[in-house]
Amino acid sequence: MAPHPRHPAPTPGVPGPAAAVPAGGAAPGGAGAPGPVRDAAGRASGRGPGVGGGSGGAGAHQERPRPAVPPRRRRGARAVALGVVCALGLGLAGCGGGDGAVVGAGPASTTAATTAPPSAASPTPTPRPTRTYPMSTAPQTIPAVREHVPARGPGWRPGPGSAVVVAPGSDGLADEARLLARELGIAARGEGRARAGDVELALAPGGSGTAPESYTMTVRDGRVRISGPDQAGVFYGTRTVKQAVRSGGAVPEGVVRDRPDRPQRGLMVDIARKHFTAAWLEARVREAADLKLNQFGLHFSDDQAFRIASDSHPEVVSPQHLTKAQVRRIVALAASLHVTVVPEIDSPGHLGAVLAAHPSLRLRDARGTVARGAIDIARPQSARIVDDLLREYAALFPGRYFHVGADEYRALMADDPEASYPALAAEARRRHGSAGRVQDLATAWLNERAATVRAAGKQPKAWNDGIFRGGVVKADEDLEVEYWTGRELGARPPAEYLAEGRPVVNVNDRYLYYVLGEPNQFTYPTGRAIYEKWTPLVLRGTQPVPERYSRQILGARFAVWCDLANAQTQAQVAAGIRTPLRALAQKVWDPRPPAAPWQEFAALARRL
Repeated sequence: MAPHPRHPAPTPGVPGPAAAVPAGGAAPGGAGAPGPVRDAAGRASGRGPGVGGGSGGAGAHQERPRPAVPPRRRRGARAVALGVVCALGLGLAGCGGGDGAVVGAGPASTTAATTAPPSAASPTPTPRPTRTYPMSTAPQTIPAVREHVPARGPGWRPGPGSAVVVAPGSDGLADEARLLARELGIAARGEGRARAGDVELALAPGGSGTAPESYTMTVRDGRVRISGPDQAGVFYGTRTVKQAVRSGGAVPEGVVRDRPDRPQRGLMVDIARKHFTAAWLEARVREAADLKLNQFGLHFSDDQAFRIASDSHPEVVSPQHLTKAQVRRIVALAASLHVTVVPEIDSPGHLGAVLAAHPSLRLRDARGTVARGAIDIARPQSARIVDDLLREYAALFPGRYFHVGADEYRALMADDPEASYPALAAEARRRHGSAGRVQDLATAWLNERAATVRAAGKQPKAWNDGIFRGGVVKADEDLEVEYWTGRELGARPPAEYLAEGRPVVNVNDRYLYYVLGEPNQFTYPTGRAIYEKWTPLVLRGTQPVPERYSRQILGARFAVWCDLANAQTQAQVAAGIRTPLRALAQKVWDPRPPAAPWQEFAALARRL
């Protein structure tokens, strides 16, 4: 239960209870001195008013002379009465000590044994203890809330009588209520009216703005109400409660209005080059959800391995892999936490594991040398096997997106693709006319794979270096461009994709690529660099694109690549990405300069 804002009037001869002071000496819901208040822009807008000193009113009474009581009996009577006062003040940090002092309530109270009987002509009122609170400060969370309206009050903390309840007509939030109740160790009471000490979850269409992932959280009168237009927004409000209790022991008094800046916020893991257990992946899904990320990418096919069981082509699957049952559990867990799992089968490059079982489909150059990981896109059988896999896994992953790759096709990394791969060049001219080139054949391949997943109800994604300028064939306009690099041939500056009106997701390989073993001049990204220097506008290198393109940048993903798979263990990967992932979560939720300095954020990241 939340502490009562006032103590009951003291019983004659019994000291008043001590004011509740949490560890660290600050009252719940705020520090001893008011801190910065975040405005609608998320920046420090000055400090709140000081601690109020007004009394809640003192009830005067007169002491009557009492017969003398032996010292032992008098102490016993005090103990009984003190217990009654403590019971009435349930939820406070403690009661007064043997000297009768009331913490924060002015001069120490005195007992009947030491107080002279008052004069009938001039009655002396006994001060009534009163709780006062500083203005609350925003809850300490990652990402930080965008707006907090402070108020005076004890805030909310879970107590023995607390429960999470679902507001009438909001029964779709039952899962969110049960999860938060388990996390806080309190009851889930189902649908009904909130009582004092409760957390109430409510769907309120239009009540918290138009963004489906927005929410409003109100902490008042010893209870919390989280409302939002959609289940996802209310869920994010529960993450704010969970983190606030974990970081500060209580949810501060006041109102939070919060929403993400970008619709796509994610983590991607390369499980093709390195096998990760289902339990490890589930832990990362939970971690991502607590940080209000909403996508979890699985790159499960590459040159090294194919890591998910297949019914259509079991011959391509590697010995160490996830079963479909394990994948369904991961997908179901993610869905319950409002995270979409995004599968990726990269083609026409990065297909080494598939081609190991189908060597006749390997691409060869003019000298007959096999192009590593590349499938021969001139052969109809190549398209059939890849489409079989795309359709199979589109059914396994019910989310909105499917990543079809398109990067680093060996034929297009040659200085002269037409001379190096004359069979592809001939097929390009046959299909697309005399001006057709290998680039056009590869672009047509990309469009065909995008059409396959689109027919399965998916939004296709592709890497930026598979979408070229010029040519006879143009990449489909609705492809979401995942911009990762400027290193590769075909990797145009990001502004070119934006100028064409293409939607872009930021996967900047300088800040957001965690490449095991740090090969090819990659270095492990730091949380500080992301927190202080990166924003969604910084798509390539360190320079942002013009602000006018901001709304075309749908969000960002932090990517774990396992090029040198044995460079780190699963545990080391989890530890290594911990702080950078939190910094990404902050900047993709709110890309404005953070209010908290890096040292403060890093300390919070270690606790959450």
